[in-house]
Amino acid sequence: MAINYREYASMMKALGDETRIQILAMLSAGELCACEILEKFEITQPTLSYHMKILSESGLVNSRRDGVWMKYSLNRATLEALQRFLNGINAEIQTTNNCCELD
Repeated sequence: MAINYREYASMMKALGDETRIQILAMLSAGELCACEILEKFEITQPTLSYHMKILSESGLVNSRRDGVWMKYSLNRATLEALQRFLNGINAEIQTTNNCCELD
């Protein structure tokens, strides 16, 4: 199966913001309403929507409508795929780390 580098780049780009990383940490405890996430930050609702759109489009977060509220949760399958990808890079680094040693 070919590696989709574009998808991984999108995920890592989404992780390139402190607020979004904090949101992911919050969601690790379970599904949250946008209003619950908003309470923890000094940002406006449109700014939160912007961050959630980036996280959702990258595949890191699932969203669903519950009446008038938006609920968000981690997309654990996507996070696990990203973790496997990064572990693979790390394993490759470890196996080639001594490629240029001088005797």
